Amino acid sequence: MDKKIAVLAPGAIGGIIGGQAARAGHDVVLIDQWPAHVDAMKAHGLRVTIGPRENPEADHVVPVRAYHLHEVCTFSQQFDIIFLTCKSYDTVWMVQFIEPYLKPDGVLVSAQNSLNDEWIAPIIGYTRSIGCVLSAGGWLLEPGHVWRDKSMEFPNAYTLGELHGEITPRLEDLATILENAGNTRVTTNLWGGRWSKLMYNSMMSGLAGLAGKRAPELMDAPNYQHACLELGKEAMQVGRALGYGMEPIFHLTAEDFLGSPDEVCESLMWASARGTSSGTTNMVQQDLRRGRPTEIGSYLNGLVIRKGREANVPTPMNDAVTELFLRLECGELRQDVSNFELLPSAPAGQ
Repeated sequence: MDKKIAVLAPGAIGGIIGGQAARAGHDVVLIDQWPAHVDAMKAHGLRVTIGPRENPEADHVVPVRAYHLHEVCTFSQQFDIIFLTCKSYDTVWMVQFIEPYLKPDGVLVSAQNSLNDEWIAPIIGYTRSIGCVLSAGGWLLEPGHVWRDKSMEFPNAYTLGELHGEITPRLEDLATILENAGNTRVTTNLWGGRWSKLMYNSMMSGLAGLAGKRAPELMDAPNYQHACLELGKEAMQVGRALGYGMEPIFHLTAEDFLGSPDEVCESLMWASARGTSSGTTNMVQQDLRRGRPTEIGSYLNGLVIRKGREANVPTPMNDAVTELFLRLECGELRQDVSNFELLPSAPAGQ
């Protein structure tokens, strides 16, 4: 019998996952808090675009069953699988909201950035939580229309892992479902994958948000590469101090993560420009454009800072980026490349 699947907050990430799974014939419902998005999906289906906007490899409308949050109280069924794809700051209340609708032997898959598994497992139970590291992002272009610029063949789009690190039959079943949305692999090192992605996000997302530009456009900006590499090295040192073994993401291999902190961070920095379509922006810039909170202060750079304190590892560049973001989000600063001048610069001679 088909698994009953729900996608909670099917925006940029969840829309691709849920739409592609539904198109493949899986029993899927989509649940979202944005009324216009739900209404559009109810009326017209979900449009899914994959690949470069100018020449997508896939662009189709999928009939879906979409529900507003308030309609969940009418459900008489429980789900075998729930994909959680909301912003990190919405995680706790959404997990508490949906937990009664997860079967006792079901699983909730956190397809999110940051280390959300740490605060999901205490709510639903350790054995009902699985993590998914994302290498292929997405955009909710308008109600009822999601786009991912990465192709279906983009490597390691989704990496699934059990919290305990074993490869289980349910993990492999989930990988089969996610293959409908993109290249999927399973790992015995979920926490290492989580930290590798957190390291990448702390390097790239905040700086692009401060400048209001895409990462590939910033390579020649004064102080950008220095700040980017320092952010990554700090995160890498914190991760190593906490015992995280780095896991490959994007086009990078395990060997790419065996080098010095400078080498690893430089590989990550240049990886940001590969396989990206024109017109894309990261999730932080999308949040800023829509007047929403970002994840920088509590779940990306701010999390590196907190974990650094636990490990007694200083994080001055992450401190500086987080402080500037507080000023940016309250309107004290405007997005501009000149904000990099407010960050610690490279010592003379470097």
